[in-house]
Amino acid sequence: MEDKDLIKILKAVANENRFIILKCLCKSKELSVGDLAEMTKSPFRSVSSDISVLRKANLVQTRNHCSNRLYSINNSSFLKGLFQYFLE
Repeated sequence: MEDKDLIKILKAVANENRFIILKCLCKSKELSVGDLAEMTKSPFRSVSSDISVLRKANLVQTRNHCSNRLYSINNSSFLKGLFQYFLE
């Protein structure tokens, strides 16, 4: 992994709201923006914006299910290790 990619990841995780979103996704596996907004008690638009940053940092992935877009943690081994480090 290049330094610029790691910096992008660390900047994304450094935001408190995005960190909470990642924790929710670690626990629940797959959630919609609406679910995340409800769980974090944050506005839908704010969560949507945070999800966009997390996607650009390659921390979350998406899956379309019916009319919903579901988000989950990107399953690369580096990211799993990173999350385990932060969540312990």
